[in-house]
Amino acid sequence: MKKTILFFVAQFVLWSLFAQNQQLSIKGKILDESGSPLPGASVFLENTSIGSVSDSNGSYELQVIEKGNYVIGVEFLGYKSFRESINVETNFSILNVTLTEEDILLEEVTVEAIRAGESTPFAYSNLKADELKEISQVADIPYLLELTPSVVATSETGTGIGYTGVRIRGTSESRINITINGVPLNDAESLGAFWVNLPDFSSSVNDVQIQRGVGTSSNGSSAFGATINFKTNNLSRDPHAEIYSTFGSFNTFKRSISSGTGLIKEKFAFDMRVSKITSDGYIKRAFVDHTSTYLSGGYFGEKTVVKASVLLGDQRTGISWWGTPVEILDIDRTYNPAGKYIDDNGETQFYDGQTDNYKQNHYQLSLSHVFNKNLNMNATFHTTTGEGYYEQYIPEFDDWDSPNLFTDYGLSPIYIGNDTITETDMIRQKWMENIFYGGIFSLNYSKENIELSFGASVNRYEGDHFGNILWTKVNSGIPKDYEWYRNQAEKTDISGFLKANWFVTEQLNIYADVQQRFLNYMMEGPDDDGVLLDQEHDYSFFNPKFGILFQISDNSKAYLSYALSHREPTRADLKDAVKGSSENNVKYPQPEALHDYELGYSYQGKTLAGGINIYYMNYIDQLVLTGELSDAGYPLMTNVPKSYRAGVELMGGVKLFNKIEWQANMTLSSNKIVDYVEIADAYDENWDYYSATIEYGNSNISYSPEIVAGSILNYNFNKDLTISFISKYVGEQYFDNTSSNDRKIDPYFLQNASIDYQKDIKSCGKLIVKFMVNNLLDTKYSNNAYGGYWLEQGNDVTWAYYYPQAGRHFMVTLGLEF
Repeated sequence: MKKTILFFVAQFVLWSLFAQNQQLSIKGKILDESGSPLPGASVFLENTSIGSVSDSNGSYELQVIEKGNYVIGVEFLGYKSFRESINVETNFSILNVTLTEEDILLEEVTVEAIRAGESTPFAYSNLKADELKEISQVADIPYLLELTPSVVATSETGTGIGYTGVRIRGTSESRINITINGVPLNDAESLGAFWVNLPDFSSSVNDVQIQRGVGTSSNGSSAFGATINFKTNNLSRDPHAEIYSTFGSFNTFKRSISSGTGLIKEKFAFDMRVSKITSDGYIKRAFVDHTSTYLSGGYFGEKTVVKASVLLGDQRTGISWWGTPVEILDIDRTYNPAGKYIDDNGETQFYDGQTDNYKQNHYQLSLSHVFNKNLNMNATFHTTTGEGYYEQYIPEFDDWDSPNLFTDYGLSPIYIGNDTITETDMIRQKWMENIFYGGIFSLNYSKENIELSFGASVNRYEGDHFGNILWTKVNSGIPKDYEWYRNQAEKTDISGFLKANWFVTEQLNIYADVQQRFLNYMMEGPDDDGVLLDQEHDYSFFNPKFGILFQISDNSKAYLSYALSHREPTRADLKDAVKGSSENNVKYPQPEALHDYELGYSYQGKTLAGGINIYYMNYIDQLVLTGELSDAGYPLMTNVPKSYRAGVELMGGVKLFNKIEWQANMTLSSNKIVDYVEIADAYDENWDYYSATIEYGNSNISYSPEIVAGSILNYNFNKDLTISFISKYVGEQYFDNTSSNDRKIDPYFLQNASIDYQKDIKSCGKLIVKFMVNNLLDTKYSNNAYGGYWLEQGNDVTWAYYYPQAGRHFMVTLGLEF
């Protein structure tokens, strides 16, 4: 880790040597029509990464790269956007801006009630659309968030496209509350988020907020590590169009086109985007073939906005969730065991149809209304539909020499002459069809020294799981598309919240937030192995949050907060309980509880910013990952009575010599299960089976590295050309809870580099060219793994599968914006 820190510092010093020492800046104030200052207005130079926010006096200052002509922009909610050309020839240019109130409401208030603001005492990061584009051109959402504190991204294909995942403070998507415009994205059963079903979603994101810890989440499942709130693109006042094309290693191609009408008769606007992504992937047969469509339209009145959004996703992906066996990792890093079988000639083959196929469509209709300057409301109605399957070739005997019996599928043995056929090769599909629908409501009030938000949500999930047999090697009278199992699930989630921000003085405010959540979850019918899943569960969770924030000065603040959160078990957890117990003695997993304590300080200057956040997350009955997967690739979990995560998050940024911008963060943490006890499979000297109880003491929580660091260093040659170096370090992490060095993921350090060129072309628009090299140092690493162990005559025997990542590879993007 010391070498990594020195590398970050060396980068900064090296680029500083190339910087020019001439100070150029644009200064001024942002005022309303009465001459009063507007603090918090966004001020920026178009087509550059230069931006700032006006302070409490409305003052701003922008550090300029070089002399020349610029277009300065100012935006503030409720006011018309401002654009003006300015010629910078002297060291200091003065430009005061007066904003006029917007006669129509272009910004919806769909996420206002659930997001953290400047006066909220929680740890969070905001990313805008241009910042997401800066990080990558093709990669899925987890990789676009990876430079925020405590974030680790994973990829099954090795390229960041397809099946990807994200962990924040060591917790995965099933512990993270994820919303789109306030609407829950987490799957109601697995509680996870499947980014593969949202191809090129980032192209339709206006901004995203990542709250670490419990945060202020109020809609959807409870946060157990973080909250991620996405807000889709605002409808634009002006007509626009964009065409982008990206190509690169592993036959990766992305094509997208988007356009918008701008305001029609000052009342209506419509936007659209269509994207297509294809890639062979780094791992064999881990291809992606994804299509995405985004449509939105709205009515804009003086105080009312009605907006409809449709997000359509269609993905076909080569299955690669089994990873690469550890014994093959050094021989063939791209090996993929999925679909392996032996043909009639005794040759090893791989089934080309071993694929995951799923369509997921999101429909949202929202109404935002401003009653007056103190009171506004939002109501959103939503429906998400999903339909798809994964197809598998199942050999007569698998790698563990377990037979694929007809009786496993409710079929009788086949008699051919004097022979009795009890098992055979087959091709099967496991299907899922579901619908998730409901409504969310919020009412927001602010006046003088008080801000209040009240909200409620009602969501309903209905889903079917079933399987069909398409083909068997030996067949005698099996019906076409024979269905061997079907089970149903229903889940109802009702919640309400009340939030208050009380500004006691100009320096001190107190925050309080209470949420009550009611859940009912029911499953019935047989699973794929014939075990009946019939069960019903009711949960009631009360989740309070409190905090104080002290504004030390215009540039610095400190905060302290406490939050309690609860979380229900997943479908896989409840299924495994039924299968691992006798019929009359089922021990279901317990809901989890988290006590989250946060203490932070931040400083925001003109050229220097920094912050520190200290957290202690104390869990009761936490469901931790065991390191094993279900047959569908879902991570398996188990309750542990006591566990905790404690750490410090360091963030910093600096601008020097007009050309250099450097942002970095580092998380140092300790993640422990207290007095961990595990029951292991064991075999004695006679190979007789028994259960061994092993006490590990205070062991490390799986998938929880103690060190995570990120850095992005930008060198702006001029307003058109920027070179960036993106660095990421992830310390060692264990993929089970035994802290065994045989079951861990080695630390890795990555370096990406990009060149961004943007040029305004008269009468044509703006040309964008981006060249990016990923894994510049050609590091051989894996960012995820799973496995387990058993005991043979007292000896620990490990089995493990890793997810190797691609070495050095490149991407090139060409774009034209009108």
